[in-house]
Amino acid sequence: MKKSNLYGALLISAFFNSAVFAQTNVQSLNEVLIQGNRLQIQLSEQNRNVDVITAQEIQKLPAKSVNEILGYVSGVDIRQRGPFGTQADISLDGGSFEQTLILLNGIKITDQQTAHNTLNLPIPTEAIERIEILRGPAARVYGVNSLTGAINIVTKNPESTALFANVFAGSNFKKDEEGNGDLYNGRGVQLGGSIAKEKHTHQLYTSHESGTGYRYNTAYHNNRIFYQGQIKPDEQNKIDVLAGFVRSSFGANGFYAAPGDKESKEVVSTTLASVKSKHLINGRFTLSPQVGYRYNFDDYRYYRYDLSKARSRHHSNAVTVEINGDYRMDFGEFGFGVETRYEQINSTSIGKHERENYGLYTEFRTDKIERVNLNVGAYVNYNSVYGWQVFPGLDFSYLLKPGFRFVFNSGTSQRIPSYTDLYLQQPGNLGNADLISEKAYQIEGGFKYDANRLSAKAIVFYRNIDDFIDWTKDVITNPWLANNTGSIRTTGFNFQTQYLLTKNAVYNWNLNVGYTYLSPEFKDQPSTQFSKYKIESLRHQLVAKLGWQYRNWSALLAERYQERISYKDYFLTDLRVNFNQKQFDYYLDFQNIFDKTYIEAAAVPMPGRWFSLGVKYRLDAH
Repeated sequence: MKKSNLYGALLISAFFNSAVFAQTNVQSLNEVLIQGNRLQIQLSEQNRNVDVITAQEIQKLPAKSVNEILGYVSGVDIRQRGPFGTQADISLDGGSFEQTLILLNGIKITDQQTAHNTLNLPIPTEAIERIEILRGPAARVYGVNSLTGAINIVTKNPESTALFANVFAGSNFKKDEEGNGDLYNGRGVQLGGSIAKEKHTHQLYTSHESGTGYRYNTAYHNNRIFYQGQIKPDEQNKIDVLAGFVRSSFGANGFYAAPGDKESKEVVSTTLASVKSKHLINGRFTLSPQVGYRYNFDDYRYYRYDLSKARSRHHSNAVTVEINGDYRMDFGEFGFGVETRYEQINSTSIGKHERENYGLYTEFRTDKIERVNLNVGAYVNYNSVYGWQVFPGLDFSYLLKPGFRFVFNSGTSQRIPSYTDLYLQQPGNLGNADLISEKAYQIEGGFKYDANRLSAKAIVFYRNIDDFIDWTKDVITNPWLANNTGSIRTTGFNFQTQYLLTKNAVYNWNLNVGYTYLSPEFKDQPSTQFSKYKIESLRHQLVAKLGWQYRNWSALLAERYQERISYKDYFLTDLRVNFNQKQFDYYLDFQNIFDKTYIEAAAVPMPGRWFSLGVKYRLDAH
């Protein structure tokens, strides 16, 4: 047995031998309202396979960015090309990084140039209330590009006037390869403040992270500013305003064109803004309009010291307008919505392009049938390039006994090719203007169990994706070419359980274990082709988190195991230790404790062992 396997087995065994069940309350999580743009459904009543990461969980994780936080959820595949929130691709249940839709408070923020930029977010972790992860085709709920699921980041609405600060620094204590004699290191600071009044709230955050990286040419500098405000003139109306900016600059050694890009660098700037409101017209009818805007500037420099060669600059804009509503009747709830989205790009290597997308949503939900919870609907889409499409879906559950339900879901969706897929013209990568949209059908079923001290779910799914878009080539010396390469049929299994255990009022344990198995089968794809993305899919993924708290002390130990189709498997062990003293929180993070060598994307080796020390301060007005 490998040492890592032994460590993991001993950890879980030690926990079960020492833990004693006691009464706790998990109702706060079960009562979370999943933020659909039309129908608001409690997590405990969701028929879909949904995971929620709460603010309390985020505070305990050994993570300082959204990228790192999502890496602790089974079934979520984070493929990082740089650590510390620098650059990452995200996918769900074996899909590609282009097939997951990202939203901020229900507003789409996916990048039409390339999903490589989607996680370039201006949101500090301290501003996050929760992260909702919806698995499976989600067109019926969120529209196009939610082929394998959607991730919605929900920010906090402040309840008090307060000031906040978070300062941290870390290192692997290895010499910097740039030849300056320093150790590889990173540091950061987050500052924030909130104002909470009866009829309006405001919060403002700013942050800076920088470091020398962890190997040659991986230094990074990230700057963020984020504002959110809410005006609530009365109980029937509210208006939410959001704006943010992030600029990320990082060495991109080996990120996209290894081994020739050793001296490459990338600078990505993203601006987000949105206005949304909610109006209770009467006791049955609610109307919710929203407008979202996203601007992205991507400056890729193949030679960081010679900007006259192989430099690509991309400017893209996207505007989304939605009007959603729901009408509550005696026998159920009817949701409806219309949307329009305009996308544009001006690029030195992609050219100038624009397109429009229009959509119509309809949903109906009822729990008036004994033991049955039913939700059915469809999304009708028109795209200025790809024409009309209809995407129906259905989910339901049957209550077998209190707290124990059978759940079923069936849905369809599509993914429109990115501008990079369609039009990129570079020496090593060529887009294909003849690409058609990817289309998916998924069916899943399983069981969910919720009790006071235990929750668990086991879901089996089958998904078929037609016209899968990949970058391929027949000869290793040829450039990569975007193609519709056939079908991918994936059978998968997802299991998750959470125990909340308490010995007494000041001493408690908790355990969360998630496991995902994926079996993809490739159809109608030439075996002679080299593939850029399909070989990176996960096969096995296990995430176990053991939490402990005693008075002012707390700790979380995380063990992760991943095996991909074409990479060797690995275990990662991380730890956060926290001590609270009045307004101060002191924390110590140990990441990759056993210094494992591993790769998540392309040919980019990830950091080894890394230590961080930080302190948080919060001052509430009285």
